[in-house]
Formats: sequence, structure tokens, C-alpha cells
Amino acid sequence: MHWIDYGIIIGYMVVVFAIGAFFFKRQTKVDEYFVGDRKMGALHVGLSVVATDVGGGFSIGLGGLGYAMGLSGSWLLFTGFIGALLASVLLIPKVKKLGDQRKFLTYPDFLEWRYDGKTRLVAAVVSGIGYAGFVGAQILAGGKLCSAAFDVDLVTAVMIMAGVVIFYTAFGGMEAVIYTDTFQWGVLLIGLAFFALPFAYFEVGGMVHLREVLPAAHFSLTNITWKQFFTWMFTIVPIWFVGMTLYQRIYATRDLKTARRAWYLAGLLEWPVMAFLGVTLGMFSRVMYPSVEAEMGLPLLIRNVLPVGVMGLVIAAYFAAIMSTADSCLLASVGNIINDVYQKYVNPGAGENRVLWFSRTTTVLVGVASVSLALLVPTVLDAILLSYAFMVSGLFVPTLAGLVSRRGSSTAALWSIVAGGGTAVFFEVFPSLNPLRESILVALPASLLIFVVLTVLFPRRGTVDEIRA
Repeated sequence: MHWIDYGIIIGYMVVVFAIGAFFFKRQTKVDEYFVGDRKMGALHVGLSVVATDVGGGFSIGLGGLGYAMGLSGSWLLFTGFIGALLASVLLIPKVKKLGDQRKFLTYPDFLEWRYDGKTRLVAAVVSGIGYAGFVGAQILAGGKLCSAAFDVDLVTAVMIMAGVVIFYTAFGGMEAVIYTDTFQWGVLLIGLAFFALPFAYFEVGGMVHLREVLPAAHFSLTNITWKQFFTWMFTIVPIWFVGMTLYQRIYATRDLKTARRAWYLAGLLEWPVMAFLGVTLGMFSRVMYPSVEAEMGLPLLIRNVLPVGVMGLVIAAYFAAIMSTADSCLLASVGNIINDVYQKYVNPGAGENRVLWFSRTTTVLVGVASVSLALLVPTVLDAILLSYAFMVSGLFVPTLAGLVSRRGSSTAALWSIVAGGGTAVFFEVFPSLNPLRESILVALPASLLIFVVLTVLFPRRGTVDEIRA
């Protein structure tokens, strides 16, 4: 790599860390650290949502899908488009109002209001573990990009990426995350759409050569099984209702209208914009590197196709996307630990300064733990979908019931979380025992069954506040 490319990457990192340092000096309250003092606009939050949801992990994963199955891989992010629209109608109006009234900081805050403290605690553990795993997926994505770009082994590359993400997130908090997400996603979109795409198209010899080399199925939107499509739908659409990062951004917006506009923007940017951009670049990478591991094709294309200067910009763009997702998910996991466990059960009377210090320390510890997943799971997309399946299987049913109905007891909510999450883990460990092969296709119905049965056996109507009244 030329020294100009190194200079661009280093300069970008300096800007990002400078933003983090700026907000570190400004922060004096936990509310600022976790929800940006509830004053953010639609553009910043919308770009932050799509940067967090798509990010580097899905970007690298989409490239791998384009490499393996072509344009049909774009259906993965169609689920994000549907999830964003449904959340804007069913979730945001209720959660935003409650969050402003009661100063919620986390997703389990809502579950405690609807059910009870035990449900909140179990949900916090599931959410915290799930997001720690998701951080590991992003670190793995960054490691693969770093390995291809700088010719270092994957383990070393993963360690480097982990250090950058952990250090930045520990100091910046939510305001820094959202503002830098806006900058980072802009860099990613420009780098991919205006540089990587046209340069790669020219390098592979245009559409004629592309059709000669790739299988015909790669140019079809039907190169996917119904089972795969519905697995993606059941895994990704519900994450828009249980994602801690998304609740934090709902709370962070200045009002309801702002939150809904942000979600509409995020949905459109996910599909069709990023969906087809990612899989198309993956198809180009297969033409150039037909024998590499699918998720390594896109990083290699970026390193070898782009000219000096442009390569540094696009690599910086991918690092931007990875950091956008990793820092948000790391902050979400830490928020579950601090707000839903530490402040609620361990040290309820802790002062602002102590909570801020403990938050930053926990950020480092969770980040270090996430590295182990990055080194254990072979592909980025597998790591993402594994984390999603675990969270969705346990949390989606009681959350949806809490949004649309006054029925459903705390007993039903708690045990549906345990049943769904536990079933997902069991079938991930013992996949040969699962007749449907995909853990979520069994775990989500199990959670629903337990919730319905226990609601009948232990009926309760209303929220905790209504019952106490």
C-alpha cells in the first residue's frame, strides 16, 4: 500500500478520535453518555441507524452473499426495510412517549414498565450477551479487512481492530457515536458508489464479461430458497423491535416526528441502496478472485483494484462502517449491564461520576470478551445471525405483546424469554437435533407457545403502574 493511502487512513482515524475526545470533555451526565441528551435530529439519527444496522459486518457479509449467490443476496437487507417501516408504526409512537416521560435509557426499561423487574433483568442479560456477540462479528469484519489490506495474519488484525473500537467507544459515548456515524456512513457510501463500483466494473471487463464468467443464477432475484428467505425475515425484522441500539436512538431523538423520519430514511438506505451496492461488488470480486473464501473477495478487490489514494479512502470507508456498528453495539451491551443490572441491583445509589467511570471500564471489559467470539466464528454473517437469533428468539414475543396488548403476565414474559433464548442456544450447539436446521424457526415458536400457555395460567392485565394503582 502506498504512503498516501496510509496517510488517508491515519488522517481519518485522527478525525474520528478527535470527535470522541471533544464529547468526552463535554459529558457530565449518564443521560448524555447513553442517549445524547435526547436532542438529536432525524438526519443524524437516521444515518446512525443504517450505519449501525448495515455497518461493516453486513457490508462484508453482503459482499460474501453477492460472491456466493449474486443479486438474490439483496433480500437480506429487504428485511431491514420491512423492519424499519413496521417499527415506525408499531414501536416508535409508544416507546418514544414513554422514554421521554420516564427518562428511559435502555430497552429493558420498557419491559420493566410493562412487566416487572425480573423480566427486565433476564432481558438485560440476553440483550447484553447478544450485543457482545454482535460486537465480535464487527471486530471479525474489521480483522478480515485489515488482514487483506495490510497483509497481516487474521488474529493480529482482529486484535488491532478490537483496540481501536474499544478505546474510541469507552471515551465518546452516544453523542460521539451518532455524529461520527453520520460522517462515517457518508464516507462509506461515497467510497463504494463513486469509486469502488466504477473502478471494479472497468477492471472485470464490464457486464459482458461478468455474464460470461458468473453463473446465470447470480443475475436473478429468485436464486434463494423460501426457507432461507423466511429465516432472514424471522431473524432480522424482529430485531427492529428488540434492538437496544435502536431504542437508544429512539430516546435520543428530539421528538416523535423526528424519530419516525429517521427510521424511514434508514429503511430506504438499507434497501435498495446498500443491498444492491454490496452484492454487486461481491459479484465483481468473484470474477477477480474465484477461489478465495467468499467474505475475503471484497476486501481483496478493494486492495488490488483501486488506484493510490482512492484505495485509502475506500478502506477508510469500510473501517468507518465497522466502527459505526461496533461502537454502537458495544455501547448497547454496556448500557444493559450498567443501567439494568449495576444501577438497579448492585449499586442503586451510585453517583453520576462513579457510574460514568464504571461505564467506561465495563466498555473495555465487554470489548475484550467480544474478541473471543471474533476468533471462534468462521464468517461475519454467521456471527451476526447467531447473535440476532439468540436475542430475537427470547425477546420478540413479550416485546410485541407488550406493545399491542394489555394481556400477558410477568411470569409469561420471563419464561418465554428463557425458553426462546435457551432453545436457540441448544440448537446452535446441537444442530443435528433440529429438523428445520435453523434454530430460530424452532426457538421463536417455542417462546410464543410458552407465553400463550403461561398467560392463560397466570393472567394479568395492564402495566406495572396500572396494577399498582
